[in-house]
Amino acid sequence: MLHAVIMAGGSGTRFWPKSRRDRPKQLLRLHGDATMIQQTLARVSPLIPPDRTWVITGADQAEATRAQLPELPAEQVVGEPCPRDTAACVGLAAALVAARDPEATMVVLPADHVIEPVDAFLASVRAASELVEDDPTAFVTFGITPDRPETGYGYIERAELVGRPGGISAYRVERFREKPDRDTAERFLETGRFVWNAGIFIWRAGAVLDALARHRPALAEAIGRVSGTLGTPGFREALEREYPSMEKIPIDKAVMEQAENVRVLEVPYSWNDVGDWRALTALVPPDERGNSTQGPVLAPGTSDCIIVSDEGKLIAALGVEGLVIVQSGGATLVARKDQLDRLKAMVEGLGEAGYGGLL
Repeated sequence: MLHAVIMAGGSGTRFWPKSRRDRPKQLLRLHGDATMIQQTLARVSPLIPPDRTWVITGADQAEATRAQLPELPAEQVVGEPCPRDTAACVGLAAALVAARDPEATMVVLPADHVIEPVDAFLASVRAASELVEDDPTAFVTFGITPDRPETGYGYIERAELVGRPGGISAYRVERFREKPDRDTAERFLETGRFVWNAGIFIWRAGAVLDALARHRPALAEAIGRVSGTLGTPGFREALEREYPSMEKIPIDKAVMEQAENVRVLEVPYSWNDVGDWRALTALVPPDERGNSTQGPVLAPGTSDCIIVSDEGKLIAALGVEGLVIVQSGGATLVARKDQLDRLKAMVEGLGEAGYGGLL
């Protein structure tokens, strides 16, 4: 059967001050009437019911996540004691899924992406599941056709066509590429062989556990010690004991770049990974002066700005350009758009600066 694993880790520093440690990006309403994690669950639910859906999040956010997703069994929202990147997250989830359903196929997806239309996403999941059903050793990832030389995304170089399940082209993966510089991104776009790495995967739970055992044995052994306590009162204790020493590595490097049988679907939907405040421009249509705003905003003579007030308090911006202004929870961010790559470092320094209560 098909299971869903929603990765909901991270502290959301790139959306400070609206996001905080106990209220990261995936728990925010940045687009539409539901939070990002609620939208993610709704997107996958036509194919996968709540009793086969799992959320791996931070321990500090587990209760808030359960409150937002009451349809999920509480035990299927699992809090990581500390962040160890996506390989540990995926390994833990695969162990949980395999314990319940040894032949399970799992779709792994982030909690904080915007994907439209939903029907095209579901068609892609069905197509990827078909590839895994035909070859249980296959590792399938989703690729987005690039429309610009983006330097903020990882890329996948595709090789020959291996099939068209459900009418969607599937290719053998030649190699994964890190975030490129501008010139390299332009070359990628010119070749027509590269797609953006969407960070969505489908594989057999047992296959990814086997791959971790082969390529990252210490990590797999630690996951095995935790999974040996599943269904017992010692599970949480084992998780807290083993997790901090697990290798901190993304699943792309731990498995996908090492495995031989990797496929990429060139999927037919639009995708936004909502990386920082600049992504709001694609989610909230700008006005005639290029301003994307939420909440009470007065902006005479202001252009090309992102302005957010989520507490009903007016923000007045007079004659400014190219700024991000966000007011939330007793803190206000004012930044040039081209400086947002430095926001994470600034937020991580709040504690040393005496503002730890605003993290």
